[in-house]
Amino acid sequence: MPSQSLLVAVAQIHCRVGAIVDNTQTILSEIARAQRQAADLIVFPELAITGYPPEDLLLLPAFQQAVDQALLQIVAATADIVVVVGHPSLKNGVRYNAASVIYQGQILHQYHKHCLPNDGVFDEYRYFTPGKQTVVFVVKGHTIGLLICEDGWHSESALSAKAAGAEILVQINASPFEAHKYQGRLRVSRQRVQETQLPLVYVHMVAAQDELIFEGGSFVMSAEGQVTHQAPFFEAALMLVLLSPTVVQPLLSIAAPEALTYQALVFALREYVIGNRFSGVIIGLSGGIDSALTLAIAVDALGADKVRVVSMPSRYTLAMSNDDAAEQAKIMGVQYDRISIEPMFESFLTALKPSFEALPADVTEENLQARCRGVILMALSNKTGWMVLPTGNKSELAVGYCTLYGDMVGGFDVLKDVLKTQVYDLAKYRNSLSSVIPARVIERAPSAELRPDQTDQDSLPPYEVLDRIIQLHLEQNLSADAIAAQGIDLATVTRVLELIKRSEYKRRQGAIGPKVSARAFGKDWRYPISSGWQG
Repeated sequence: MPSQSLLVAVAQIHCRVGAIVDNTQTILSEIARAQRQAADLIVFPELAITGYPPEDLLLLPAFQQAVDQALLQIVAATADIVVVVGHPSLKNGVRYNAASVIYQGQILHQYHKHCLPNDGVFDEYRYFTPGKQTVVFVVKGHTIGLLICEDGWHSESALSAKAAGAEILVQINASPFEAHKYQGRLRVSRQRVQETQLPLVYVHMVAAQDELIFEGGSFVMSAEGQVTHQAPFFEAALMLVLLSPTVVQPLLSIAAPEALTYQALVFALREYVIGNRFSGVIIGLSGGIDSALTLAIAVDALGADKVRVVSMPSRYTLAMSNDDAAEQAKIMGVQYDRISIEPMFESFLTALKPSFEALPADVTEENLQARCRGVILMALSNKTGWMVLPTGNKSELAVGYCTLYGDMVGGFDVLKDVLKTQVYDLAKYRNSLSSVIPARVIERAPSAELRPDQTDQDSLPPYEVLDRIIQLHLEQNLSADAIAAQGIDLATVTRVLELIKRSEYKRRQGAIGPKVSARAFGKDWRYPISSGWQG
């Protein structure tokens, strides 16, 4: 590396999909800010102009025209600083995931992403063509090689940049959050650094787009594999980095996965509610662990004045559930209403009695209670314009332990990708910050309280077993036999996998929710509802 230092501005900006005008104004503001700081280079995330992923907006001619106009604005505003900005590029009918290198009113280079991910949540082959050209450029005597996100997960692009003379790697990213993914990014980045013996500037965006979360956490890694600079998580930042031959000591360790996951859920809910212009949220607060954690997340995300809770007891609701719901509502300072479902439930039973007369009571009557509650929540939502938050977790949704048009009603399920065992971990983590969830809610056995003395384990395996089966099947695609080989009863595994398959139709009708695991229901999980597969 040359002896002369290079001042790099890492622009970890907040991007919103489709908000080309707003994103562009943010980019222009950060360029001006970096110029005032005498930065030599400013680098923005992948597809910063459009946000990520723009999906089928890319197919609209007017959308690409708006991108091109935005790029012209950025070019015109760029003077004595080199700018790297991500955007879609359409050339001769071929669309690329691109990054332009801009200086003194000119686009000097345009790099096209080489490696297009097409698994999990990614559909880049639907929209983009892979690039082939290596791009290096010089800033203040330093030769810089450019990569876009997935390119950094493979050796070829980084080695090609090295062969072309790169002395520094710059990687711009839009990489969705997972609880343990940051450590994976560091591991892969160290591999690129070790292969090339080059320092790496990793630039990430901050955003929450429907199911996907982009948490920031941009970093710089030295040629020795040490993280020398670290941007914050879940907030925009302009991080100024003086790249020089001096070795800087590595930073402290990153927060535990529970802390990052909790922050991710709070961030995702806030972004969804504000981005879709809801005035607030409504939660059915049962006195159980799922609704208790959902309430804590909602208040942390939006403030108590934007959250309303409704307790809807029935003949089967225990007094301690009512008491715990009221206690938490008071602790968190939210509007609290109690509306008994008994009159409504009794009316349904009376109306249906002639049709049910010869039939024994079963899950139908349990589901009626959940649907009474759903009607109340949706009526309040319609009247106020506030969005209902369902409170179902990943374990329940996996096996269908939920009621269509009942507890599944709502617009955004913040726990959709959180297993039941993780719900308890997150509740304990939140209480370690300040005690907002009554201890009894965490300690007692979970119950839907739809019949006398009911607990979840009457219908399901212990959650430690259930969650392990779900993880092995969803995240590793293991069959029943392969899961049983890990020491789990085969009959239990077979039953759970059958429930997962049979519940697909329910999940398709449920709310979306933020992805925090390696594989979430939604974009990650694309299984047919109707299928003869028995594996």
